[in-house]
Amino acid sequence: MAAPVVPQIFSPDRLRMRTERAAHSGVHRAEPASWFVDAMVEDVVERIGFMRIEPDRALLHGPGADVLAAVLPKDCHVVQEPCPDLDSVLTPDAFDLIVSLAQLDTVNDLPGLLLRMRLSLSHGGILMAVIPGAGSLPKLRRAMIAADGDRAFPRIHPQIDNRAATMLLERAGFARQVVDSFGLDVRYLSFTRLVQDLRDQALGSALANPAPALGKTAHARARAAFDALADEDGRVSEHFALLALTGWNS
Repeated sequence: MAAPVVPQIFSPDRLRMRTERAAHSGVHRAEPASWFVDAMVEDVVERIGFMRIEPDRALLHGPGADVLAAVLPKDCHVVQEPCPDLDSVLTPDAFDLIVSLAQLDTVNDLPGLLLRMRLSLSHGGILMAVIPGAGSLPKLRRAMIAADGDRAFPRIHPQIDNRAATMLLERAGFARQVVDSFGLDVRYLSFTRLVQDLRDQALGSALANPAPALGKTAHARARAAFDALADEDGRVSEHFALLALTGWNS
């Protein structure tokens, strides 16, 4: 029987390019946005402290690795992997803790990756992951629908909700699973600044079949639709729903 074909929703090349672009955003902007990464790192740091996790070996996947490494024991062997691809580092019983930030929501074979992550954990090892979840970017979604007019194109990534995340952890064989959610609201004066903030933090589109670029007319419709959602102070409040996944290996 042939192995099931994994749908290619995301492009590995586009994922690498958006990560590299975000890493070099400081070259082009004096203060590139970091609030999304900061919120995820803060959440994980609090969880590590509350749970009193003291691993001997840790894998830090995605942005914010330097801050996370600083709260781990000084003698902990830390592997930092900023890129989405983990094939070279996931080996059996290699880590006591795996932390993944803003990466698991753009994996084509997420059940397979979660299984490999679990197998890479020691007995009692812990996976912690934070991703943007279902309900994120509602204002941007409305602006994109307005931009495309009568023919809507896929421009926003599919989003995972709390129930799906729990089921994925169960399917991967984690003995215990906890999925929490928390919100993050950011206020914007312009549509352009929102898009730039997303690019700064490697949150831009990485779809394998990207929608055509917005022309001048479509871009104007997007800006107008976004501006129409502004509050009395002229700012638009955009919402991010973050999912924090924790799984224990038996």
